[in-house]
Amino acid sequence: MQVSLPPTSPGLRVGLFGGSFNPPHEGHRLVADTALRRLGLDQVWWIVTPGNPLKSQAELPSQETRMALVRELVGADRRMVVTGIEAQIGTRYTEETIRFLRMRLPLVRFVWLMGADNLADFHRWKNWENIAGLVPMAIIDRPGSTLKAAASPAARRFARYRIDENDARLLPRLKAPRWLFLHGKRSTQSSTALRAKAGKSA
Repeated sequence: MQVSLPPTSPGLRVGLFGGSFNPPHEGHRLVADTALRRLGLDQVWWIVTPGNPLKSQAELPSQETRMALVRELVGADRRMVVTGIEAQIGTRYTEETIRFLRMRLPLVRFVWLMGADNLADFHRWKNWENIAGLVPMAIIDRPGSTLKAAASPAARRFARYRIDENDARLLPRLKAPRWLFLHGKRSTQSSTALRAKAGKSA
């Protein structure tokens, strides 16, 4: 299979940040920036998905449109890599995507990134326990989700593998299912609210 992957080198520390990004916003950028800084990552790959299996695709803009919006959001920062790899390799689920990347790039140190709002629903993802066992994960705090994330089935299931956020720079070198929760500056923006606002002004 011919797949165009971003350039890498052995030992590169890469955060995988997947989502539909409909639309991307400053909250997403804050998650990526926080992960870059606190985890000591070399890059964040924004994996713009063809569509979230848990959400309706009825009014979802094209992947190309959403990728263009993400590129506009991240600007000229070369550490932010925007990719539509899932459409290229034909995967619909996160587990499949991560397995593909680990097979193709076994020497890259991947970390899965997600906002705390996603951790609260992580147990609804297909094969979520397998995902946690494939790569270490960094959860970045989001408004209104701190307590729900901490009490989620996923947080309880993997509680003994959680590391302190003061050791965040160790995470890319640790073996899954290690994970941590990063607190800090938060953005109140959300894709749902932005879509609702756009609908009212249309």
